[in-house]
Amino acid sequence: MSDITPGAAAPNAQAARKFYFIAWRWHFYAGLYVIPFLCMLALTGLTMLWISWSAGLGGERIAVTPAGEALPVSTLQTAAEAAVPEAETVQYIAPLAADRAAVFVVSADGAKTGVALDPYLGEVVKTFPWRAGWYDFANDVHGTLMLGTFGDRLIEIAASLALVLVVSGLYLHWPRDGAGWRKMLVPQLSAKGRAFWKSLHGVTGFWISLVLVLFLLSGLSWAGVWGTKMVQAWNTFPAEKWAAPASDVTHASLNSGPTEEVPWGLELTPMPASGSLEGVAAISGAVTVDKVAAFAQALDFNGRFQIHMPKGETGVWTVSHDSMSNDGPKPTQDRTIHIDRYTGNILADVRFADYTPYAKAMAVGIAFHEGDLGLWNLALNTLFCLSVLLVSVSGLVMWWKRRPAAALRLAAPHRPQDLPFWKGAAVLVIALGIMFPMAGAAIVAVLLLDATLFRAVPAMKRAVS
Repeated sequence: MSDITPGAAAPNAQAARKFYFIAWRWHFYAGLYVIPFLCMLALTGLTMLWISWSAGLGGERIAVTPAGEALPVSTLQTAAEAAVPEAETVQYIAPLAADRAAVFVVSADGAKTGVALDPYLGEVVKTFPWRAGWYDFANDVHGTLMLGTFGDRLIEIAASLALVLVVSGLYLHWPRDGAGWRKMLVPQLSAKGRAFWKSLHGVTGFWISLVLVLFLLSGLSWAGVWGTKMVQAWNTFPAEKWAAPASDVTHASLNSGPTEEVPWGLELTPMPASGSLEGVAAISGAVTVDKVAAFAQALDFNGRFQIHMPKGETGVWTVSHDSMSNDGPKPTQDRTIHIDRYTGNILADVRFADYTPYAKAMAVGIAFHEGDLGLWNLALNTLFCLSVLLVSVSGLVMWWKRRPAAALRLAAPHRPQDLPFWKGAAVLVIALGIMFPMAGAAIVAVLLLDATLFRAVPAMKRAVS
């Protein structure tokens, strides 16, 4: 026999209702800021996803007709440099397949140009500004809103608050008051008006919540505060493992401007320096691009590989194959090798197995984030981005249908009176604020506004009510 009487159950039900409204209020406030950013991220993400799959990032999908043996890389390099006056090669990208172009990146007067060549005939197929196309434009918007550090911080706040949006949304959509699981998992297409949009919003949000959290965490790991200063700093490969002395430049110097191409776990790691007798012998005699390319081909990478030319007297040859650069569909096959420009010795050989556990998760997570794992990944990410747009738009429609039609008011959910202390929510908010500082700062700012300005100023109180 139950010891709970109907009278005792009433306060619990009343408290649960108040908790529901406070969760809704936080969901609403977070959505006000987050929805525009989610729409931007979904649209730019779709743009990059399909450009990468259809046209490629840097001429690697340009088709050629195979005709016997490919010309030596040095011969192709000479042709690439001749295509741009006074140019010097900084990077070579091996063909993606036998019927695809070889690509060189050459620099002249500080500007980089991509030169795609037929590897069999040595003819220039196309020249183009390097990493300055629509993909890179969308990537810049996606990462910084083209506002540099300030834009990065705005997006980091949005991504952090999106975690609040996910948690509060799951709480609001969870079955209660006798509602079954079907209502949670399947949209009520027969519903009318706001009830239809609420069901569509909740069900779609539930199904994408796990993928959204994965995307948010992988994106936040690039962000300036939580990413660079916290997570990435603690998961960077230690330069102390190099056989040779470390140089004063990091792997980030191999990136093309704001475009991230270097594996996440190596980006902050200083590169080794040429000029010592350290390392393992790999190339004998004069170290040339042909010998380095032959060495790379012998590694049997699954896909293409890249060679970065030495920069300066202590620069090294860098041979890499990684999913960050779309070299192949398997992030577990990431590999970065540095070769002394004088001795031909291998100074460093970093593989996926050498990453920290979080760096491994990031290598796989970023490949998944970018849709690099295969056609299924392309389809899933496309559906995901469209679902994010649907959740965002349906949330706006719900608000539009609920708002007072005759007044210019924000129509935030009412703050319950005599709200009991909600321990679970308090612990969660404090934990999120500590783990994600930008979210913590935003939460504190909203709490202060809600406790002061929104209550003390009658016009503001009316506007948000």
